[in-house]
Amino acid sequence: MIQIFFAATQYAAATVTAAVRAGLFGPRAAHRRILVVSNVAAVPEVSTPLDRMAGFEKLRPEFDQVHSWNEFIAPHHPAGWAPRAQDAPLWEKAVRLAWDLGDEPVEIACESIQANPSRAAATIFADSPIHVYADGLMSYGPTRNRVPHGMSTRIERVLHLDLIPGLRPMLLSEYGVAPEPVPNEAIVDVLAQIGEEGAGLLDRALPAVERPTVVLLGQYLSAIDLITQDEEEELHVRMVRAAARAGHTSVLFKPHPSAPAVYSRSLETAATELGVRLTVLSEPVLAETVFARLRPKLVIGCFSTALMTAAAFYDIPVARVGTGLLLERIKPYENSNRVPLTIIDAALPDAERDEAGTHLELDALAEQLAPLVSAVGYCMQSLKHRDLRDEVSAWLAAHLADHPQYFKKRRLTSLRLPGGSTVRAESLRRNPAVRRVVRRIRAAQS
Repeated sequence: MIQIFFAATQYAAATVTAAVRAGLFGPRAAHRRILVVSNVAAVPEVSTPLDRMAGFEKLRPEFDQVHSWNEFIAPHHPAGWAPRAQDAPLWEKAVRLAWDLGDEPVEIACESIQANPSRAAATIFADSPIHVYADGLMSYGPTRNRVPHGMSTRIERVLHLDLIPGLRPMLLSEYGVAPEPVPNEAIVDVLAQIGEEGAGLLDRALPAVERPTVVLLGQYLSAIDLITQDEEEELHVRMVRAAARAGHTSVLFKPHPSAPAVYSRSLETAATELGVRLTVLSEPVLAETVFARLRPKLVIGCFSTALMTAAAFYDIPVARVGTGLLLERIKPYENSNRVPLTIIDAALPDAERDEAGTHLELDALAEQLAPLVSAVGYCMQSLKHRDLRDEVSAWLAAHLADHPQYFKKRRLTSLRLPGGSTVRAESLRRNPAVRRVVRRIRAAQS
């Protein structure tokens, strides 16, 4: 059996490597394993693909071959290209020829099946079993887009990181796909190996004395149009202020690897005014390497998955900033970032208001979050989770007043759920369907 693993980020490659080493893809001797790397940055030509990043050599021994998807489909961009259905058999022949696959059976493991390049790979290998793996908090939310029947029936499982023990992922559950966690020990071990070279970069980049005690996590929120660039810069300034509020005088700002390389001096200015030593980490080092090497006393972010890896993998206190603004802005309601945002807002202390620096009680989170995540997930994709309606309706009736920020009145109204507005006669009179029925009744009576 040939196993083809598709990965677009170093973290994704680490996740799937951990799954392989944990035995979740069978014995090594029984399989030929191929890693296909994709670079989905807006301009791939000026960014570093994961197979050329520091630490990749630690993952390489698990795979017999490594290929570039960007090179294979050039000049197309991997995030925007998929074959036409009628061309899929031709592309499969081309892949088999280029990678010397022969006529051997193939199974594929890929990230989000809802988007390219994973959707393209699943289309090309139209008869192959599919293993979907998720490396972040989005796995706890519902499937964003419909997966065609011929594809969904081939998905065998969802491999995910067990960041919140006991909380069951919703991703692909409407298709009867069962989740399977990747052991935390396996992923932490892989991340440690990848981070060996990154640790050296950190040692050279940071002073030997007065090392940062707080890590601030940047994201790429303006790049995906959740907030403006000015608002994102202000969000980073708020993180610095929150760190100072908690009593820290040395902080490290870790930009997201996919974020544009544009920084304002407002961050440095705020740090100077607060008497805080600020270090901006421009080196391509995983956040988890930073956590393992620096062992900070606090990690502050908005709703990054790395907040939960800091808590779950390294037992580091975490806190949030700016989730209230994002809960107001995020749209449409079906936005896949909504569940990660909800989880972080509900589970973590507010660094600007609450006491920050205490360890997160992970074992108690699942019971607290499960009904909330189910309710938000149902409101996002109600047609896919009709079986949750009674449960969600009962929970909202009892708890909506305690969690109003996670639900929109218009959405509750359209779904006829507790908290929504009653349907008024004027609204009914304006409804085209109602008007048509009224006209028919009047015509019949006359």
